[in-house]
Amino acid sequence: MNQNDDDTDWMIEEEGQPANQTRTDAANAAPAPPPWRVLIVDDDVDVHVVTKFSLSNACFQGRRLSFLHAYSGEEALNVLRNTPDIALVLLDVIMETSDAGLQVARQIRDSLHNKLVRIVLRTGQPGQALEHSIILDYDINDFWCKTDLTTRKLFTTVISSLRAYAGLEDAHQHTLAIQAELDQARKLLTAVDQHAVMMTLDAHGRISSVNDKACMVFQFSREALMGADPHLLHPLPYPQDQLADALQALKEGEAWTDVISTWRKDGQEVRLRITVTGDNGGAIIVGSVLQALKKPL
Repeated sequence: MNQNDDDTDWMIEEEGQPANQTRTDAANAAPAPPPWRVLIVDDDVDVHVVTKFSLSNACFQGRRLSFLHAYSGEEALNVLRNTPDIALVLLDVIMETSDAGLQVARQIRDSLHNKLVRIVLRTGQPGQALEHSIILDYDINDFWCKTDLTTRKLFTTVISSLRAYAGLEDAHQHTLAIQAELDQARKLLTAVDQHAVMMTLDAHGRISSVNDKACMVFQFSREALMGADPHLLHPLPYPQDQLADALQALKEGEAWTDVISTWRKDGQEVRLRITVTGDNGGAIIVGSVLQALKKPL
């Protein structure tokens, strides 16, 4: 689809931005931050030229715009596959087919799984596209007729799209960082779980969770330990000095570590070095086996 020469006036009704800084200012300035990548998708070369000209001086958060170009839906998808950090796609609806742009918008979300890039649809033939159904049926962020999109409106649309993308990108990076920390924590927990006795006590002092290592050391099934009183593994009386120290540490929100004696199901004594930390009124206990003593005669 090629526009007539008169149609290229749709974005140059208003004056452009001020001229660039002088060479001296540029030479003294700090290194420029990376630009925002904007992909222009349209089968009309004039649209590319006018769009780039209209936005040539645009700047957001101290970053200029860098333009990529595609002239068909297939070409646009190839660019998006090879350039994952594109922030905005200015996408023509009607190109090699009457719905090429719509198919690109759908594949960006469904096939490329790119939920961050902002998509602004543009059409030069509004009578052939139902705006309301497009907005409802496609995951796009704005829809414009080219004849309505002046330079100022284009600038506003682009900046608002970049602002939304920046917020989503920040949230995405934060999510990735949290996920990496969780993955590392799971690896550490798996390593500890294989070599240490671990159990959790609820607010009533009952065993609420226990790992396989604890079941193996104490020779009790998980079902037998769940909900049981810890006296099952450490008959009364507790050593009063240890008990007082442990309770004081938990009261102050600190961890308590010491060596204690426990008993297996068959009555054999097992000495553990344990660390106890508070947890919502209960406690988390992690211990390593120091030695297993034979049952007294």
